[in-house]
Amino acid sequence: MRRPLAVVLTAVAAALTTLAGTALSAPAVAADPAPLRYVALGDSYSAASGVLPLKPLAPLPCLRSQRNYPSVIAERTAATLRDVTCGGADTGDYRAAQYPGVPPQLSALRSDTQLVTMTIGGNDSGVFVGAITKCGSEGLRTLGQGNPCQRRYGSSFEDTIRTTTYPALVQALQDVRAAAPQARVAILGYPWIVPASGSCFPQLPVARGDVPYLRSLQTTLNDAVRRAAEATGATYVDLSTVSEGKDACKSVGVRWVEPVVGTTNAVVVHPNARGERGMADHTMAVLGLG
Repeated sequence: MRRPLAVVLTAVAAALTTLAGTALSAPAVAADPAPLRYVALGDSYSAASGVLPLKPLAPLPCLRSQRNYPSVIAERTAATLRDVTCGGADTGDYRAAQYPGVPPQLSALRSDTQLVTMTIGGNDSGVFVGAITKCGSEGLRTLGQGNPCQRRYGSSFEDTIRTTTYPALVQALQDVRAAAPQARVAILGYPWIVPASGSCFPQLPVARGDVPYLRSLQTTLNDAVRRAAEATGATYVDLSTVSEGKDACKSVGVRWVEPVVGTTNAVVVHPNARGERGMADHTMAVLGLG
């Protein structure tokens, strides 16, 4: 016997009501989180100057590599990266154009930026990079003997770092905080360039007695970076332990920083791709990323 039409329609309506209620009460599927908004600032150690290939759209004078540590971090975290790192940059290039057509690095920051990383300070006043160049020249003059660089320049390099570089770092980090108030800001120290003991002249043309002199200078620079981070609420990424034994005197496949003689990089005394990956690894570990 066929059911009356009204009964059928009533049953269908009841079923639809039940299905609708079930759909409304079902748990919502969580949306994928938005990519981390990441800005990379800094100098040639951030840009990985000398490591090929270069980023095709980056300003050529910056020598910005596709394999720099910000790119490694962005790839591993699926972050949206704005990379304005540039070889030769100092803290003054955060607020002023470094080259024609290269905007101040701070202009890359936004109020909604979530992460900022940088390596900066080594080029300020030409002190750190200048000391390496000058000590190399002195080492060549004495064929690697004695401590001619220390005898000639004394404490002048370290004095400048304490009196000039440190306040410049504090100002730069304060400027970053003002431009990106919601961001987590991390500033990396510099990986070891010279060994804890011994020398490797002429691979690194620094006189044996000047190796501890340059090591002390780098310690002073990294300490200035650390203190500036503490003064401004930034995170200091200390590379001194993880880069120990990976200096420019070590062999290919071990070293993070390239020497002058026998280098595999187009830019000497700078991190190679292995070093950039190591810097990325440690930064991610310190920040709890990935």
